[in-house]
Amino acid sequence: MALTITLLNGAYLHGRCCRHNVLHPVLGPLLSNSMSKLYSSYRRPGSQPEKKPSWQNTDLSFKKSIDVLKTQLSMLGEETKDYLTGPGGYTFSQYILEQTRVLWEFRSQEDLNKWVISSDVEIGGKSEVYLKLGRNNQGALLYGTLNTEVPRDGETKYSGYCSMRAKPPVGSFARKKYYDWSNFNSLYLRVRGDGRPWMVNIYTDPYFSHQKDDLYNYFMFTRGGPYWEEIKIPFSKFFLSSRGRVQDDQHPIWLDKISTLGFTIGDKVDGPFQLEIDFIGLLNDRAHTEEFAYEMYEKNPRV
Repeated sequence: MALTITLLNGAYLHGRCCRHNVLHPVLGPLLSNSMSKLYSSYRRPGSQPEKKPSWQNTDLSFKKSIDVLKTQLSMLGEETKDYLTGPGGYTFSQYILEQTRVLWEFRSQEDLNKWVISSDVEIGGKSEVYLKLGRNNQGALLYGTLNTEVPRDGETKYSGYCSMRAKPPVGSFARKKYYDWSNFNSLYLRVRGDGRPWMVNIYTDPYFSHQKDDLYNYFMFTRGGPYWEEIKIPFSKFFLSSRGRVQDDQHPIWLDKISTLGFTIGDKVDGPFQLEIDFIGLLNDRAHTEEFAYEMYEKNPRV
């Protein structure tokens, strides 16, 4: 009897052995690679689809399922403890008075593993991007070569980008989590670039939106040279965009529904690039009084 997998809110498994009849959140980490391929919507024009389902290459074992279950229960215990203590594991008094917070710092390979890199190679382009630790394990070094040559597939019109994005937070049993930055008003970075402009991207998942995942952008212009620079970006400076086009410049960020953060280079200039990042943090600048960077217009003003 052939093995059949039905991915519907639990991915109930039917097979020869009843030991595979476990909850999807337990097998989720084991099937993550297969599911990502299963849901991949892009396929090079002219290429043939895979005839063999990707889930057939997945190795399911009872011991791995038990180990994953123990890990998820441990995560659930930590989350419960943090919830009873206060937001983010801090007491309410510490949370309210918190003015700075380091989100990511790069001192080991484990810190780099929290990020993923991508380029136009995914659509047939020729750009290259790499990520490694900087000198003396001080900071992350994102480098590569940008190539704007358009793939000759008859469909792609633009090419030439490289990006780096943090992995979204995941709770116990594969629950979707979010970053809550509502206690802060600025993003704080310590970087060293080569003079090329970078786009800082913030992905959100608000309660009400026209898009499934809203994308906010800010153009960060590095000055180049041997010295580090500290950049403070108020959240009011970010603008909402959709597929690279400005969609709405009067839409504040939902700071309690942050999915992830990323950096993208695509300035249409062929050649090498590099960006060093020491740390990424949050700042509650109480001297900053600007509510929104763009001029707001009153709708239906009274005469």
